[in-house]
Amino acid sequence: MGRLAGYMKRTARIAVFAAALLVSPVIAAGLGGMGEARAEAPYITEIVVQGNQRIEAGTIQTYMLLTPGMQYDPQVADASLKQLFETGLFADVSMHLDGTRVIVSVVENPIINRIAFEGNSAINEDDLKQEVQLQPRTVYTRAKVQSDVTRIIELYRRGGRFSATVEPKIIQLPQNRVDLVFEITEGARTKIASINFIGNTKFSDSRLREVISTSESAWWKFLSSSDSYDPDRLTYDRELLRRYYLQRGYADFRVVSAIADLRRDDSAFHITFTVDEGEIYEFGDVGVTTELEKLNKEELEALLLPKTGEVYDASLIDKTLDALTYAAGTSGYAFAEVRPRIRRRSDERVIDLTFQITEGPRVYVERINITGNSRTLDRVIRRQMRMSEGDAFNKVLLDRSEKNIRALGYFAKVDVTQDPGSEADKTVINVDVQEQSTGSLSLSAGFSTLDNAVAGIQLSERNFLGRGLQLSTSLSISKRRQLVDFRYTDPYFLDRNLVGGFDLFGSETNYQTESSFNSRSQGFGLRFGFPLSEKSRFLARYQFRFDEIFDIRYPSCSTVPAGTACVSPVVVAAEGKKYRSIIGYDYYYDNRNDPVDPTGGWDFLFSQNLAGLGGNVRYLSNEILARYYYPLSDDFLSSWKLDGGYVQALGDDVPLADHFFKGGNTIRGFARGGVGPRDLASTNRDAVGALAYIFGTAELSFPNGLPEALGIRTSVFADGGFIGLSDYDASVSAGIVDDFAPRASVGLSLYWQSPFGPIRLDFAHVLVSESYDEKEAFRFSAGTSF
Repeated sequence: MGRLAGYMKRTARIAVFAAALLVSPVIAAGLGGMGEARAEAPYITEIVVQGNQRIEAGTIQTYMLLTPGMQYDPQVADASLKQLFETGLFADVSMHLDGTRVIVSVVENPIINRIAFEGNSAINEDDLKQEVQLQPRTVYTRAKVQSDVTRIIELYRRGGRFSATVEPKIIQLPQNRVDLVFEITEGARTKIASINFIGNTKFSDSRLREVISTSESAWWKFLSSSDSYDPDRLTYDRELLRRYYLQRGYADFRVVSAIADLRRDDSAFHITFTVDEGEIYEFGDVGVTTELEKLNKEELEALLLPKTGEVYDASLIDKTLDALTYAAGTSGYAFAEVRPRIRRRSDERVIDLTFQITEGPRVYVERINITGNSRTLDRVIRRQMRMSEGDAFNKVLLDRSEKNIRALGYFAKVDVTQDPGSEADKTVINVDVQEQSTGSLSLSAGFSTLDNAVAGIQLSERNFLGRGLQLSTSLSISKRRQLVDFRYTDPYFLDRNLVGGFDLFGSETNYQTESSFNSRSQGFGLRFGFPLSEKSRFLARYQFRFDEIFDIRYPSCSTVPAGTACVSPVVVAAEGKKYRSIIGYDYYYDNRNDPVDPTGGWDFLFSQNLAGLGGNVRYLSNEILARYYYPLSDDFLSSWKLDGGYVQALGDDVPLADHFFKGGNTIRGFARGGVGPRDLASTNRDAVGALAYIFGTAELSFPNGLPEALGIRTSVFADGGFIGLSDYDASVSAGIVDDFAPRASVGLSLYWQSPFGPIRLDFAHVLVSESYDEKEAFRFSAGTSF
């Protein structure tokens, strides 16, 4: 067996060796052939392009790596194919060698002739065109179309429509052109079914729902978008919750997560916020340190809003930073840096706070770039800046500049950023704005117990010619009053911080109910004003007016027997035309925290008018208005108002039309003209006006238990004051009563910012009055614009 196995091994070795001898010539021949094939690859004599319609053959050849005269290489040919595909110009490309010619066959992508959108109603076509990247007369590719489909769907999702679908379709046209149509199925807006909170023990779910901007869906929110899901809004809600807790002492508060779960039918989201409230903290030691010589430490300490022992409030730190930075800047330290140093004593739940004021690095404004203002002139924006090129950079002034630009109301978006300048001590300020419509045409309709049905039209432009000029013209018609008015205002008259303007007006008012006459007024006015400080302003004005009292339907009570219909002799004496030349001014100081919806602070207005510089009427009129707002808590706001006036004759008696007719909104519970001197001998018990009045109001706004999203506010009020001091001769009409006596009322006020416009209801009960006063227990007004 061993001898046999050895024999078999020797035989196998001999067979393998013989096979190798036989095969080696064949392999050698093959290798030699490959070398010959590579050596025999043809040189390209011509590149022929086939199938091209719009694109020149020469243009196509420039994209290729193969060129005539070079030896054909398959790898270079493959690279040329890839480059042709990457141009996006071709739907298909093939290439082959025909002798010494390279044949390139292409199928061109079509050119888009038109892009259309079908089925869209929630988003207009202009917004969709701005979103897509494909445009008419560009090359159609599937990749770009799919990218635009994704962008459109994302646009709908940002608007709360998560069930929206988009199907692109093409319509073939001659000359390899196509129309691209995006067929859109918008679907219903994806609502918010519920908003829940986990981990909150200090504040209820309902209270936290009022803090965030997202709200649960309800039938009355059909004109609101806050009840649709928006990821960006959810991020903003996290910040709102953080601010809310930090302002109430919860320094360790954090939002652990904010999750939005979509229903299986894609109809609504369930949002859940998980929060960690932490413990409530108080301010401990609060102080300020500085090594800057010109700064007085006692004066700086007076600016510190956080107080030892009070509940921690992060917003007070931000306000103090602004106040200290501004104080340092006004003292000559434009580069001062204020940094709060916080030391937390967690075991005592106390936060010690020290504000450090140091001289920061000197930085100057090298350049201010303004972009995005396609309509508004640069100088309209620059004049809102509190810094110019070359000025020392100040962060507080930069923030104020941004607020000023936003306050113009000309722009949908304002972004103010900084870039490093050409040197280390220079900075570049970039102001990027997005224009929005500043003109409006509004039609209005409403009803009130005073004017009955009211209709009006107003055309206004707040940025005329992009120069910041304001134009307004309006027409209002009601059963009681007709008014036409035109106003022109230049808020930066002569390119300075001055206000200039003029008015043209005409009106006709029915006073038959109050005083048995109608009045007509026409004229013009001039206005000129300027700021006295950041919070105060002065406005001077001149007005020339033609006034007429007419349509007195009954004779004077002094000329007819008792019991006959008659009008007060004061009214009859006032019949006719008068010309008034009036010069006046307003001084206004505004220290409120919000000019639109104040919750704190006060404001004051003093007005004075002098008639007699021309015309045939002479008097001096003075009026004051002061308001104070004080929050008792987050839900309770008290407001106080004092309103008074006095008119004094200069020579003759004050004309009837220049007396004060009060009531209605001035002191609720009484009709317009329902308080003050009255002629009881006249059939209509005509109101004849007063020379002086002073009224006060105390009002308390409180929660009504209704969802805040409804926009219904409730308050209780108390109105009271005095009115009277007429200058009529008793011999003219013995029926005039004039008691400078107190009046007072209390009541309930409801205000609803409805989807159809503002609605106000006042329910009043008179506590103190005179027997001849005209009372009004209920007052209603409503209106809308469309």
